[in-house]
Amino acid sequence: MEFSLFNILDILGTAAFAISGALSAMNRRLDLFGIFIIAFVTAIGGGTLRDVLIGSTPVTWMENTLYIYLISLVTILAILFRNYLNHLKKSLFLFDTIGLGVFTITGVEIGIRNELDPIISIALGGMTGAFGGVIRDILCNEIPVIFRKEEIYATACLVGGLIFVIMHNQNINTDITYVVTSLTVIILRLLAVKYHITLPDFYPEKEQK
Repeated sequence: MEFSLFNILDILGTAAFAISGALSAMNRRLDLFGIFIIAFVTAIGGGTLRDVLIGSTPVTWMENTLYIYLISLVTILAILFRNYLNHLKKSLFLFDTIGLGVFTITGVEIGIRNELDPIISIALGGMTGAFGGVIRDILCNEIPVIFRKEEIYATACLVGGLIFVIMHNQNINTDITYVVTSLTVIILRLLAVKYHITLPDFYPEKEQK
């Protein structure tokens, strides 16, 4: 496997989402098998959906077993250091945000490499970044973060994807584009949570809980 910045970021995103999945499963007090399953689907769910949609099969993690070993190792480490991680306030949120930012740019990049329309590439970035977390939350019997009013999630992906496409069209250095885009998604979500920025809703106040 060539260790370009793209591949390094892909590995980083996989590790971050695997940790967020493992932490979510442990918060739900699942058994060891359940922890590994949630960690795996969180880490590979978005990328698998993306690969299937563009007809890239076998999907990435089936062709490169490095991802299997990486997710397994990271999950084991998350289990071993669970007490330390649990003492880090909002550790699940932080790892989820890192994975979101990194996977968004990998999804958009793959769309561009396949010569898809920019809008489709941005959508692929959103799917890659968000849908691993969607599957994780559904399996853990929670409303997916992407659908919660109090969270800026998919919006951050779409903004980051748009910036990626603009920078790519301006022929800006690819590595700079990767870093700027991923940091944009991460910072947007961090700021949204810190300052309680949400999307507007149309429900009367009396209908809100």
